[in-house]
Amino acid sequence: MTTLGCHSGDMNASERTAAQQETIRRLKEVRAEALKHFRIAQDLARERRDLIRGLTGEGISQADIARELGVSRQAVQKMLAV
Repeated sequence: MTTLGCHSGDMNASERTAAQQETIRRLKEVRAEALKHFRIAQDLARERRDLIRGLTGEGISQADIARELGVSRQAVQKMLAV
């Protein structure tokens, strides 16, 4: 069940206070920023995975990579799984 006015159109922008309108504007702005950062994080995770695959393809072990990064070998395995 949805709240009254949420999808029924009973509450429109003209009925909101200026503070509520500003809060909604800021909420949209923050959401857009979060989505942008999420996409950047996905791109970086893919690049990290490709770099690790390249190193392992050259014979460097996951354990050696983990030591260089200061993480566990299991963490490197998780990085590869992304």
